[in-house]
Amino acid sequence: MNIDRHGVDLSNGLEEVPVLLEGSSARLSRPLFQYSPENTRGPGCTVDPSEVTLPGCSCLSHSCLTESCSCLQTHGRAYDTSTGTLLNLSTTDCGYCSPVFECNALCSCSDSCSNRSVQRGLRLGLEVYSTKNKGWGVRTLQAIPCGIFVCEYAGEVISLEEARHRQLAQTSMENNYIIAVREHAGAGSVTETFVDPAAVGNVGRFLNHSCCPNLLMQPVRVHSVVPRLALFAGRNIDAREELTFDYSGGYSNQAPVEVMATQSSDDALRVSRTDGLQRKECHCGAENCVHFLPLDLSIIN
Repeated sequence: MNIDRHGVDLSNGLEEVPVLLEGSSARLSRPLFQYSPENTRGPGCTVDPSEVTLPGCSCLSHSCLTESCSCLQTHGRAYDTSTGTLLNLSTTDCGYCSPVFECNALCSCSDSCSNRSVQRGLRLGLEVYSTKNKGWGVRTLQAIPCGIFVCEYAGEVISLEEARHRQLAQTSMENNYIIAVREHAGAGSVTETFVDPAAVGNVGRFLNHSCCPNLLMQPVRVHSVVPRLALFAGRNIDAREELTFDYSGGYSNQAPVEVMATQSSDDALRVSRTDGLQRKECHCGAENCVHFLPLDLSIIN
């Protein structure tokens, strides 16, 4: 597909493929934020997301094989070797998923290894545009097959205390971009990650909520123990279609619920994003729309 590289590129050349800003929107106003393709270390973050902390495999093959790769033997295969699509999409329904670990900078396999997807960055033509009643939005300029990696939700990785401070400091008219990801691994083990792309972030910050989304979020660990919040196509997506995900987490046609951080099941994932301390109207237009955006009260409690 040919992508117009002469338009306004919001990524300022930091992405392999330019993130275009719709022509009419570019003439109106350009969003003010610092573009970063990957997570950056923010206030309260104790681990640098860019630091390589995970061990690598010693595979010398073009692409890793399950029977010989320590990464795949430890964590299992995440992607289909022939299509590059995310496996076991059904297990992400309602917030349940299997952990995904990619081969990393310490691995001996090639950059084209089938266990490398998110780390290759943005490969699809995306456009940020002004929607009718939802502010900014993102649409794809090309058809996307089900299971393909689309983009990250990248920003500053911050602590719970910083997330609470930022949320309480906002007015009801401001958008809160903070994503809270809680991974439950059994026996009371919970890993929390808070990402805020308000001031530093990527194209993911412009994605709108939908009660019937076409993207699903999957934490993916590449070089660091800090997960990258990757968004995959939950179904086949047509060119020019708006890209959306469920701010309350999971991927299904059930109505989103108010998140109160009461998830306790083993191997469970809870993702949540809030937009101010007051419930805001949802304009996704889905048949199962519950008319209000999900509200996560756990950050401020």
